[in-house]
Amino acid sequence: MKVVTFEQGGAQRFGVLEADRVIDLSPLFGSALHFFEGGALAVEAARGAVGYAKHSGEGVHALEDVRLKAPVPNPRKILCLAGNYAAHIREGGGEPPEKLTSTPRVFMKPPSTTVVGPEEAILLPRNAHKIDWECEIAAVIGRRARFVSAKEGLDYVAGYTVMNDVSERSLKFDTKREDRDGDKWFDWLNGKWFDTFAPMGPCVALKDEIPDPQRLRITLRLNGQTRQDGNTGQMIFSIAELVAWASTLMTLEPGDLISTGTPAGVGHASGTFLKPGDVLESEVEGIGVLRSPVKAE
Repeated sequence: MKVVTFEQGGAQRFGVLEADRVIDLSPLFGSALHFFEGGALAVEAARGAVGYAKHSGEGVHALEDVRLKAPVPNPRKILCLAGNYAAHIREGGGEPPEKLTSTPRVFMKPPSTTVVGPEEAILLPRNAHKIDWECEIAAVIGRRARFVSAKEGLDYVAGYTVMNDVSERSLKFDTKREDRDGDKWFDWLNGKWFDTFAPMGPCVALKDEIPDPQRLRITLRLNGQTRQDGNTGQMIFSIAELVAWASTLMTLEPGDLISTGTPAGVGHASGTFLKPGDVLESEVEGIGVLRSPVKAE
């Protein structure tokens, strides 16, 4: 089952995506968070509601008649991974770490201002000029998790969506500053936080749609040209391991997202950066295509 948040008749709704139609489940679930907080019982109820809607025709909309939004429009937390694909580290001039003697590098994005959905523009900030793409698979948490093991990590995942960890590679400052320890690291981190820099969608594919999240093709096209083409099996730390690690840092809650890093092919490696009029298509096998136009702020 694939779940979506959509807009219809000026109202934001929650439902299930099936091919070229959307089934409205808003009478059962007021929002995506409400659905994910319900866990397995919510999934069971949703299946029953979908069956009834198919029989009765109530609440069934053609996909072309609704506007898909970010599938989890108001997550409590967005966790992202830096350097979780060896080829991506190498294209940036580094060497991947030895897994047994290293830990995942996790950072966060501000949810309320970075999240946008399909067809919503990535805005290029006025104080930035090297904006890059990073196509990723993001795990959506379905149960509260604290100090869980990697063996049980996927038990706490409800499903998966596509996210683009949009990044500014070279911030501009009006103030002439004196370099301090840590400036370079903070510039990198702050470059992840701009408005619209966490587009996601088009849906959340629940786990029944994705039996093995480590065997999925992940691609990105810029203006129709393939720039990234990898596989989630190339991750250094698996999704289960990332859930376990993140749960040692904080309590994971239903609807939280863990975006798991990007394969090789980012723009920085070739000196190619986003400009107004560009269109990104981020795709993960089994989930769908997230289309993002690019505009100046």
